[in-house]
Amino acid sequence: MTSLTYKPSRVVIIGAGAVGTTTAYTLLLRHRATELVLIDVNHKKAMGEALDMNHGLPFVGGVKIWAGDYEDCAGADIIIVTAGASQKPGETRIDLLKRNVGIFQDIIQKITKYNRDGILLIATNPVDILSYVTWKISGWDARRVIGSGTLLDSARFRYLIGSHKEIDPRSIHGHIIGEHGDSELPVWSLANIAGTSLDFDETERNEIFADTKNAASEIINSKGSTSYAIALALDRIVAAILLNESAVLSVSTLLQDTNGVSDIYLGVPSIVDRRGVREILDLPLNDEEKSLFKRSADLLKSEISKLDL
Repeated sequence: MTSLTYKPSRVVIIGAGAVGTTTAYTLLLRHRATELVLIDVNHKKAMGEALDMNHGLPFVGGVKIWAGDYEDCAGADIIIVTAGASQKPGETRIDLLKRNVGIFQDIIQKITKYNRDGILLIATNPVDILSYVTWKISGWDARRVIGSGTLLDSARFRYLIGSHKEIDPRSIHGHIIGEHGDSELPVWSLANIAGTSLDFDETERNEIFADTKNAASEIINSKGSTSYAIALALDRIVAAILLNESAVLSVSTLLQDTNGVSDIYLGVPSIVDRRGVREILDLPLNDEEKSLFKRSADLLKSEISKLDL
């Protein structure tokens, strides 16, 4: 009789704040992995979150959850980083940069001491720059260093279009690309419903995009942080990886001659599977969109040039 070797799937989450714990809870409910590990500088907080979720196992089962240390990154399939200084009301994502780069230099070195074969999924803002920083620090293949990118922005965009049209947002096809932040841009030229073009006038388009771009600030000003939708976005990426889906998701990845942009992480529709980012889709942008996309890249490159990497 041939014995089968069982290998559990492990997802480690660095950071037990609002995003990290909501993501862990979402992964738990959807049974994405057999092992979930929470790591936080405040180990007591991570222990409390893990214990709280463990008490729900009689209702969902099938998952082992614990508060761990960086040694638990060994053998992990995916390591999600949500740790870092949080965005304050009125503060842009770029304002977070210098505070979070120092934190990441410590975190990534600790992770890669124990794991060099998994996938790093970055959610901390400014996510595109920190994904680039993570890639540089880790020395990993860029395909295995992924940022949450504009996946959430695209979801907000689709939700708002659906609200205007009174159509389920899952039936809306539309993408926000570029920076997950102030310089992001909507790809109106390709947005559609079942292949039919959207008949919004300029005022409606401007309103929808403004509401998309300002959504995070509105939520932060109202309740202090975003958590639910970003957790669902991270769950979607985790599912695409662990289930080898080859799903098209607007994640942040390293670009090389993508619509004239190279050597920067930006959110673009990409094919995500068990290897990470398998391929970047070549979007046929119009001239205005190409110009805005390049502007977004140039702005982030300017910020990166100020860092000591």
